[in-house]
Amino acid sequence: MLIDWLKNNWIEIFGASAGLLYVFLSIKEKVWLWPIGLITSVVYIYVFYTSKFYADMGLQFYYVFISIYGWILWLGGKKNKQISCLKISKTPLKIVIYLIISTVLIFFAIGFVLINYTDSPVPYWDAFTTAASITATWMLAKKYIEHWIIWVIVDLTSSVLYLAKELYPTVVLFVVYTIMAVIGYYQWKKSISQVESL
Repeated sequence: MLIDWLKNNWIEIFGASAGLLYVFLSIKEKVWLWPIGLITSVVYIYVFYTSKFYADMGLQFYYVFISIYGWILWLGGKKNKQISCLKISKTPLKIVIYLIISTVLIFFAIGFVLINYTDSPVPYWDAFTTAASITATWMLAKKYIEHWIIWVIVDLTSSVLYLAKELYPTVVLFVVYTIMAVIGYYQWKKSISQVESL
């Protein structure tokens, strides 16, 4: 029975494994997080399509492009391709205001599409996690520390949604994501403190 389950869910298991590696590399500030994130996104386009999480599926297309953007931004022309040339920083207040406004607008736009043009069983929650994820990933590309806080909220919410759809490997992935987001926040905070004390 377990072997049958593994055969039927190998794509999701592979995507979940790649996703864990992605978050680990994020915490460690390794540039390789971006190509791994790109692979994870391609896998989850299929997983979310078959589960009718259409906004999450659309989000994966965004992740493909933001992975390329983040990869370029983090490299910044450096010869050392392992560590990002960007420094971790706090999100400026002006940027926070823009991010809140854009996240709300994205939420309403996605919610409208899901309610009127799809058979999504949870359009508002799907729209919320998608809009917040778009914002958090852009913040990761800029290395703003607060993106980890957004991920904690998104990952916890997503865990419940995926549990309802019986996407068990993905539930495990998002519970681990939540824990890793907390670790990531404190790891990045420690890095900021070390820089500020110099």
